[in-house]
Amino acid sequence: MPHEFGKPKNMAFSFEIIDRSQETGARLGRIHTTHGCVDTPAFIPVGTQATVKSLTPEDLSGLGVQIILANTYHLYLRPGHHIISTLGGLHRFMHWEGPILTDSGGYQVFSLAKLRQISEQGVTFQSHLDGSSHLLTPEKAVEIQEALGADIMMCLDECTPYPATHTEARRSLTLSIDWARRCKESAGVGRASLFGIVQGGMFQDLRAEGVKALIGIGFDGYALGGLSVGEPKEAMLDVAAFTLPLLPEALPRYVMGVGAPADLVEMVSLGADMFDCVIPTRHARNGQLFLRTGTLNICNARYRADERPVEAGCPCYTCTHYSRAYLRHLFMARELLVHRLTTIHNIHYFMTLMSEMREAIRKGRFAHFKRDFYAHRNR
Repeated sequence: MPHEFGKPKNMAFSFEIIDRSQETGARLGRIHTTHGCVDTPAFIPVGTQATVKSLTPEDLSGLGVQIILANTYHLYLRPGHHIISTLGGLHRFMHWEGPILTDSGGYQVFSLAKLRQISEQGVTFQSHLDGSSHLLTPEKAVEIQEALGADIMMCLDECTPYPATHTEARRSLTLSIDWARRCKESAGVGRASLFGIVQGGMFQDLRAEGVKALIGIGFDGYALGGLSVGEPKEAMLDVAAFTLPLLPEALPRYVMGVGAPADLVEMVSLGADMFDCVIPTRHARNGQLFLRTGTLNICNARYRADERPVEAGCPCYTCTHYSRAYLRHLFMARELLVHRLTTIHNIHYFMTLMSEMREAIRKGRFAHFKRDFYAHRNR
């Protein structure tokens, strides 16, 4: 369905659909922002504290990363959004020239804050750093993200936990819709776009209600929140399959916090355009590396004298220069270099996966790509 509720405040932001899969819901698109374009489907590496752990911006660009995510909660607490704004904004602060998406900070408040109290006004919480008390309101979340200089901002929402009763999920949804309206009203006329987040737990009627309300408010894009929070994978996919088609056809569809390779393939097949997750970077720091056939735990003793690269034929810097034996040695010796090398490989894997999906959509072969993806993993 077309976006009938006014043009985005940020006229530099736009989204175009370039092609579609005839056999699935997959679609090929491009997001335009002040700081450049993002080809979709896109995976967004997480740079929580204004850095994708162990990698430089030049590393990320070389790996094909077009957009990164930074965290409002963490940057608000340290070093502070006013400091970042004074120093020229987040792009200059972290030396990243491409687009930046900032989450609202709501999820971190709910998961990291020592004590929190939720009200219609917002969330009162204690910092996980020093115990200081703070109030995060929808207006404050937008203020912080605008000060950071984000290209894409997210509305403050309450991430509905799993499991939740219908009554609990409805209360959470009602609150999130009210906060979304306040975020929209407080957003200034600038270069940043604002995305609404659909909550509603695992309940289809609530998800549909959330979509209708957010479309009525009108946003530059729409995200599915409250997924990958402990629910069975089947439930996650069912919610996405039901909700994604309800979102405006002409605007980006963003599934938050989902990043397992098979989940990315399934979500793209359902029509999702954007994803973020800590999986590639966090798994890299824990020694888990992604392969076409699955995963490899570099800590395993079987790799002690293995001279092969992580994955044969992989052109990433790590695979073209280092052996499994060397990576295992670094990991067991707790050398910091291993985090950089394993992260390079994992980010390369994810960027390649997204690039191959985009190419498959472009060539009308996405259904074949999906079958081939699972055939490799089942070997």
